[in-house]
Amino acid sequence: MQQLNPTTVNTLPGTHFTRHTTRAIVLDGEKILLLYTARYDDYSLPGGGIDKNETIEQALLRELQEETGVESIVNIREFGRYEEYRVWYKHDYDNIHIISNCYICEICGQFNQPQMEDYEQANGMKPVWVNINEAIAHNQRTLKNSEKKGQSLIRELYLLQKIKTDLM
Repeated sequence: MQQLNPTTVNTLPGTHFTRHTTRAIVLDGEKILLLYTARYDDYSLPGGGIDKNETIEQALLRELQEETGVESIVNIREFGRYEEYRVWYKHDYDNIHIISNCYICEICGQFNQPQMEDYEQANGMKPVWVNINEAIAHNQRTLKNSEKKGQSLIRELYLLQKIKTDLM
């Protein structure tokens, strides 16, 4: 899989663990299916952690179903991998290494009610179709002006810009 960002090296002191994730890129012209999170006032790609004994494709479908209500996906294609190191907020480790495997896919069928986790609901997360240019501009404003920046905002801005450049 193509590395999307320059290879990252852990320069953070202390212990770390690795979290493997999958992220979905679902396009309809210049519109993209994203998650809007009211708490952070930002847009992000649907996706999340890959469970033990779960393939990347199974995780991709499960996360899309949970977060957007999508019934099924087809034509799954690799887009690339984004890696990052961040300070971890819990006491078990100092840092986290996140590997995001990004896939382009198409949706088919109808949308059901999303089945988001409690923290996602509490953060005001909801699926939306948004023009990719508007999503990029919105996230840029949020990064510049908000004190409540979500930890994923820099990654999401990078990925949205890469999607726009490479796929549109």
